[in-house]
Amino acid sequence: MGKKGKKEKKGRGAEKTAAKMEKKVSKRSRKEEEDLEALIAHFQTLDAKRTQTVELPCPPPSPRSTGGPSGRSGHRMVAWKRQLILFGGFHESTRDYIYYNDVYAFNLDTFTWSKLSPSGTGPTPRSGCQMSVTPQGGIVVYGGYSKQRVKKDVDKGTRHSDMFLLKPEDGREDKWVWTRMNPSGVKPTPRSGFSVAMAPNHQTLFFGGVCDEEEEESLSGEFFNDLYFYDATRNRWFEGQLKGPKSEKKKRRRGRKEEPEGGSRPACGGAGTQGPVQLVKEVVAEDGTVVTIKQVLTAPGSAGQPRSEDEDSLEEAGSPAPGPCPRSNAMLAVKHGVLYVYGGMFEAGDRQVTLSDLHCLDLHRMEAWKALVEMDPETQEWLEETDSEEDSEEVEGAEGGVDDEDSGEESGAED
Repeated sequence: MGKKGKKEKKGRGAEKTAAKMEKKVSKRSRKEEEDLEALIAHFQTLDAKRTQTVELPCPPPSPRSTGGPSGRSGHRMVAWKRQLILFGGFHESTRDYIYYNDVYAFNLDTFTWSKLSPSGTGPTPRSGCQMSVTPQGGIVVYGGYSKQRVKKDVDKGTRHSDMFLLKPEDGREDKWVWTRMNPSGVKPTPRSGFSVAMAPNHQTLFFGGVCDEEEEESLSGEFFNDLYFYDATRNRWFEGQLKGPKSEKKKRRRGRKEEPEGGSRPACGGAGTQGPVQLVKEVVAEDGTVVTIKQVLTAPGSAGQPRSEDEDSLEEAGSPAPGPCPRSNAMLAVKHGVLYVYGGMFEAGDRQVTLSDLHCLDLHRMEAWKALVEMDPETQEWLEETDSEEDSEEVEGAEGGVDDEDSGEESGAED
């Protein structure tokens, strides 16, 4: 009996031990589960904080690029509805240069750039062209200048005289098309550096410029002071010519009435016809050099309109009035139908002369130029055009002559 009781006690003890172990394991697993849940909750809290959106007041962003055109100069830009349309230009570095013919639009509501990709064949890359808006809502691009390298250290320039029209396709502002134009009338000669302004009746006014003749080792230019008008409505060029003062017209008409009935009209080339008139101006450059400008004025005719077929039109016109001398890169402005021309530059040999005169012309009457501010002749002093080296040699020679005279006088005194 005693052995049997001992075995029963041992069996109960083992059961108790197993129950205790199971209880401990169950408790430990529950704790681990609780710890794991707490850890997951902790990471969830950290993740929520990391992805939380918080609005804080801050200063506006600094200026930055928004996909607009690259840095350039010589480009042209016009206002079109609520946008600014930019075309062309060039960029030149110490090693190379590049010309552009891309088109960009700047939205005046959102202040953002967008690049336009017009269909059709447009202008070749260029700078310094004419760009104006037509009454029909298109944009005209005319002329310009570009150059390309033909061999090492040798560039060849091109003066463009073609014209293109850029307009929205099917009335859509996000789709544009290029069209080449062939206007009629008297077209300007090829040139660069001309100035542009909007004249009355939505005509585009074109003034001055220069035609450079380039050779491998030399560059010479012919400067202009002529006027042209482009009428986009009729797609036609007109040469602007002055009519002359009305007072002289009346005198000439009165003189005809007093002629005898059998009197004959002057022959061609006589006093009754208007021949070219040459004007000579002297302009002082910044270094004091006096440069002589010769300006040839042709016989006047009608302005901004086709020439009249009346044979007396030239005889009734007054004598041409001197206006701005030939120049390039002048500044133009039109106010109340009056054109104002200020400054510009021209070249005389290797010298560049910057101008500061101001002229105006009534575009409705087209009678004569009026000088508002001229180069002051009283402050001009005649100086021969010499190189700086020759000037320095002359100064040194003069100083040497003075020294020689002084030494001669001293020696004579000693004798």
